[in-house]
Amino acid sequence: MYDPTVARLTYRALLGRRRAAILFVLPALLIVIAVAVRMFAGADDQVASDVLGGFAIATMVPLIGVIAGTGAIGPEIDDGSIVYLLSKPVSRPTIILTKLIVAIAVTMVFSAVPTMIAGLILNGNGQQIAVAYTIAALVASIAYSALFLLLGTVSRHAVVLGLVYALVWEALFGSLVPGARTLSVQQWSLALAEKTGGNGAITSDVGLPLATILLAVVTVAATWYAGQKLRTLKLAGEE
Repeated sequence: MYDPTVARLTYRALLGRRRAAILFVLPALLIVIAVAVRMFAGADDQVASDVLGGFAIATMVPLIGVIAGTGAIGPEIDDGSIVYLLSKPVSRPTIILTKLIVAIAVTMVFSAVPTMIAGLILNGNGQQIAVAYTIAALVASIAYSALFLLLGTVSRHAVVLGLVYALVWEALFGSLVPGARTLSVQQWSLALAEKTGGNGAITSDVGLPLATILLAVVTVAATWYAGQKLRTLKLAGEE
């Protein structure tokens, strides 16, 4: 269920000059913020949690997920080049799974790694905060990649829809409407971070059992449905 050729083409598309530059901006900004906060505020567990939770998990990870998830397949569908890939002897679920693996890997590298570095800069992993938020970033990367890959498969406006979800639903409604937090990948990932460490500095509105179930359901359902949608995508000449 993994095709090296599809993976290579997807990596090349995601890490092209323009897209890679965008991917580097947010991690670099997080590191700069972490250095500045450490210089002016010193090592403080709550400050570290505020920075990592407020910027890394709430903003950086979903935005990188949008770029990687939609970029793994959306541009190929938009410009029609997907027909060349679909004409090859590779099953369409395999194409989706391969692109998902690539999107997850890219999202993890550009979100979890800088989150860990920023956490170590902020407080040297006091109260396991750096590790806890890194785990949250890793878990969120999987769900976001699957969700946004699905959007890239079903809509030509996937980037816009992804940004609406990340910035409006999770960042705005998630902070203002308590009930909306239950349907938030951010809150699900924070449930794992809360369990890992933080000593009260990390909190989630969703319990760990429910968060784990929802993360698994969203990831599997989004991947399955994306595969189904790609199955129904007809090539020229197909009946």
